[in-house]
Amino acid sequence: MKKSRLASVLVLLVAGGLVACAPPESKDQGEKTSAGVSASEATSAADFGGDNLSGLIDAAKKEGELNVIALPPDWANYGAIIKAFGDKYGIKVNSAQPDAASQEEINAATQQKGKSTAPDVFDLGQAVALANTAMFAPYKVEKFDEISAAMKAPDGAWVNDYGGYMSIGYDSAKVPEIKGVNDLLGPDFKGKVALNGDPTQAGAAFSGVMMVALSQGGSPDDIAPGVAFFQKLKEAGNFLPVDPTPATIESGQTPVVVDWDYLNVAETKKLPSWKVVIPPNAALAGYYYQAVNKGAPHPAAARLWQEFLYSDEGQNLFLQGSARPVRADSMVTAGTIDMTAYQQLPPVDGAATYVSEQQSDAAKKYLEANWAKAIG
Repeated sequence: MKKSRLASVLVLLVAGGLVACAPPESKDQGEKTSAGVSASEATSAADFGGDNLSGLIDAAKKEGELNVIALPPDWANYGAIIKAFGDKYGIKVNSAQPDAASQEEINAATQQKGKSTAPDVFDLGQAVALANTAMFAPYKVEKFDEISAAMKAPDGAWVNDYGGYMSIGYDSAKVPEIKGVNDLLGPDFKGKVALNGDPTQAGAAFSGVMMVALSQGGSPDDIAPGVAFFQKLKEAGNFLPVDPTPATIESGQTPVVVDWDYLNVAETKKLPSWKVVIPPNAALAGYYYQAVNKGAPHPAAARLWQEFLYSDEGQNLFLQGSARPVRADSMVTAGTIDMTAYQQLPPVDGAATYVSEQQSDAAKKYLEANWAKAIG
């Protein structure tokens, strides 16, 4: 469920001296496509030649594999997305560290640079993505023009793929009804309020603290009230320092979870008493950032993965996981969206708030300086 686990498998193995040999070097990324362009430098499917995506598909199938990282199968329906991609193209998808945080994706790419095991693609929270754009390879998918300019880099170095609203999920059989953030300070919530990860590392947790800040009079320019609120939760004994998973929710270990609505909504299908509320005074919207690793060992497969994610099929798979696909508006207009799934998204009361790149950078610096002190 998470993308927020803080332990890096790679770091632990290296630090413990358990790696017997280094991973093999990646294959030559300089191989030319049928159009005479290096696969690692292709900026659109046209660079691979052929009709539509045929040249890209052939090049990706020749590579035969794709390395993804930090994609839990129960996060935004990624399990079904990975299977659908592999089945459709006959490409083996190697999914590493599914519970890793966004920063750990970047760390893995740095540590494994030049190796066949390096991530081909990234799926990142905003703060981490915008701090590492130098690691991304520009690429424009076929549907690029359907995506709002505010949700993509002009050259396609990064593009928002799916998103939602920050929410509070809770087990109504174990805690009282939650109408807003302030309810979490009540005595009925001792040891029961969990945040999905460390906000200095994980995008979901970062947005959780920002949502709380909005509810406390803060703004995208001022995340401090959010940190102060979590400090109050800690002092009241209500903050639960456990990273939530479907297992902890269903077992009752984490009866209240601050997380994206699509993750909390997914739990309602397994736990009937699980409820979800998007605070009306703090409707924080956010999208994840998709990018190709500039050093991708499978550059064609990485680009085909992008095409799949932004196709109608890929976008509807996100939607079926209760995530809001970035192309939703154009798909509604075209009549290609899964309307049944679209109509089941949680309602939002009030205008959505978004966090800009500059606001994200400033908030991240504040968290790095103050979060550990607040909840330590």
